[in-house]
Amino acid sequence: MRKSILLLSFLLVISLGKVVADEGMWLPMLVQRLNYTDMQKAGLQLTAEEIYSVNHSSLKDAIIGLSNGPTPSGYFCTGEIVSAQGLIFTNHHCGYDAIQKHSTVEHDYLTDGFWAANLSEELPNPELSVSFLVRMEDVTDSVLAVVNDTMDVQERAAAIRKKTAELRKNNSDNGRYNVVVKSFFEGNEYYLFIYEVFTDVRLVGAPPSSVGKFGGDTDNWMWPRHTGDFSIFRVYCAPDGKPADYSPDNVPLQPKHHLPVSLDGVKKDDFTMIWGFPGNTDRYLTSFGVDFNLNNQYPAIIELLGRKLDAWKSFMEADTKVKIQYASKHASMANTWKYLIGQTRGLKRLNVKEKKEFLENDFTQWAAGDEQRSQRYGTVLADLQNGYSQMAATIRPMLYTNLAGLGGAEIIGYALEFASLRELLNPISKKDLPKDKEMAAKALQERQEKLAATIKNLREGVQEQFKDYYAPADQKVMAVLFDAYAHEMPFELQAEAFVAMLAKKGGNTEALAAEVFNNSIFASPEKVNAFLDKPNLKALEKDPALRLADSFMGKAMEAAGGFRTAQASLATAKRLFLEGLRKMQANKVFYPDANSTMRMTYGSVQDYYPADAIHYDYISTAKGILEKEDPTNDEFIVPPYLKELIEKQDFGPYADDNGKLIVCFLSTNDITGGNSGSPIINGKGELIGLAFDGNWEAMSGDIAFEPALQRTINVDVRYVLFIIDKYAGATRLIDELTIHKSEPKPIRIEKI
Repeated sequence: MRKSILLLSFLLVISLGKVVADEGMWLPMLVQRLNYTDMQKAGLQLTAEEIYSVNHSSLKDAIIGLSNGPTPSGYFCTGEIVSAQGLIFTNHHCGYDAIQKHSTVEHDYLTDGFWAANLSEELPNPELSVSFLVRMEDVTDSVLAVVNDTMDVQERAAAIRKKTAELRKNNSDNGRYNVVVKSFFEGNEYYLFIYEVFTDVRLVGAPPSSVGKFGGDTDNWMWPRHTGDFSIFRVYCAPDGKPADYSPDNVPLQPKHHLPVSLDGVKKDDFTMIWGFPGNTDRYLTSFGVDFNLNNQYPAIIELLGRKLDAWKSFMEADTKVKIQYASKHASMANTWKYLIGQTRGLKRLNVKEKKEFLENDFTQWAAGDEQRSQRYGTVLADLQNGYSQMAATIRPMLYTNLAGLGGAEIIGYALEFASLRELLNPISKKDLPKDKEMAAKALQERQEKLAATIKNLREGVQEQFKDYYAPADQKVMAVLFDAYAHEMPFELQAEAFVAMLAKKGGNTEALAAEVFNNSIFASPEKVNAFLDKPNLKALEKDPALRLADSFMGKAMEAAGGFRTAQASLATAKRLFLEGLRKMQANKVFYPDANSTMRMTYGSVQDYYPADAIHYDYISTAKGILEKEDPTNDEFIVPPYLKELIEKQDFGPYADDNGKLIVCFLSTNDITGGNSGSPIINGKGELIGLAFDGNWEAMSGDIAFEPALQRTINVDVRYVLFIIDKYAGATRLIDELTIHKSEPKPIRIEKI
């Protein structure tokens, strides 16, 4: 019976024809060779050169990766350049951390929104950077030339590290560019990416959370959505156009290309492209990996994140200041927590493990059909099964030690930052000093200078640590996570300091947490600063938070060591499995898993049927905002002026041909985390919306693409412009955009 159901599912998938082609996150440099003809047939009107070019401006030049720091190797979100003055559109949840950092009780930009009236009011974000892809290059031959099959995993990795370091150095143009080399197809291919990174990125505008986060955690991953998930930034540069750190003298960047904005809207079957930096997928994961995720990895993470979120939320609901402090942390963690719940549900509901097993049976038969193949691939699946079994034995101690202990209560991680100070406060033994008096004096002087510098750095970090911190909330987190740790971790694997301290409190984790916060110097900025005024070794050595941090760190390193050993044992088997799979299916065009490098995905605007007798339209309208309104629920509050505009149907030029204001729409594009904020573009290269979510029914999509169900949720760009213009009155931003709208076709009246 099960085989019949799975066969039926398979036949359903292959019968969908056009929808199947939407699977794939493609490297832009390969579009002309692999996808261009199909994209033209689907509705693309641009040339291949207009999509991706190294020598001329192209679509890729309007796509940016958002990250923290000047030399990123990956991106947490995507954005797009939408004006000739470096204006950036991205998601509200991508800009959420920056908005939160600028927010106070007096200026609550999360609640009220923010709109800079002019360039001088745009707010700098010191940690934020944006990266433009200059070019990419296939360096597979160069990298694989330094390895061979006689090398073990460590030797192979070392040789590749050395070679990729050389490639990065040789292509950086003396440090001008950030160069990244990444592995594809589990180490069977390698590509080099050259980026220009700009570090002066300023907040320009953001709707209130009641627009940008409308629906909150309840609607997250759900359709229909009515969320105006956008925020606006601008990239600045030195007057000569080169990247520069923040300076009042910097000017808006004049980009190589910016996306025009279309007011034409979408219709079913319209061609769509999404560009961006998808984070991670694991589409070639075997059934053993699926089983490992479902039974060993996800349950512990879901439980521990859920406990932490509940602890935070109780304090956030009671105090506006705490709500602002924890808004970004809570939103990020809640997204991961719900994602894992949804992926667990999807993997089970869609029988992903069983489908993987069918493929693996084919692989086994194929490998056995030839002596050379049998020698190379015959034990691959058994090696994978064994490796995942080893990981299963080590993952739970690692997760609980890290998530409940070391990375649970923030005070524990903060205490660890003082470990280097402790070493410097420890007196140097005479036997460790040079015998020469002058050299000994110099060594002591250098140590004192290092001590002073360390104290200075720690003091400068106090404000950052406690700006978004509330000790009672953190104490509650410690109590609930310590309770989980005590009950779920085998006694012999628990951190020694934790065991000893909990025993003194009779096993009561709330009492233990109270003891830590009452006696630790890391519980408040006043205590930390007082300690830094007169630092002493004894205070650090007896501090309960640092004692726990040390003990958890020791256990975490033990657990991680075992896990990494097991994980390393999978590397060769994964590489060989994918190598063999591509040979077995030689006529199939494979795309690589996402790894936070620029990708393009194409699809169409489509509705879907999530379950029997249920149909979801491909658009949502402003009417749904009022239908969902609940003034008693923080997630579904509608701002009074927005409500007034909707009730009056005062939508300006942003309504569709029927007078409706479209809020969000669905497409079949293949995306994942990191694509948040990605532009969704029509066949003419015009911006029609911003991708911001996937749908609940296809949460297993990072592991198995489900064409009949998988949809991308996009905020319609007309709703974005409506909020900017009609709601916020930020018309200067509208004036910056290049806005396109097709002229209506005349009605032809035939004469009789």
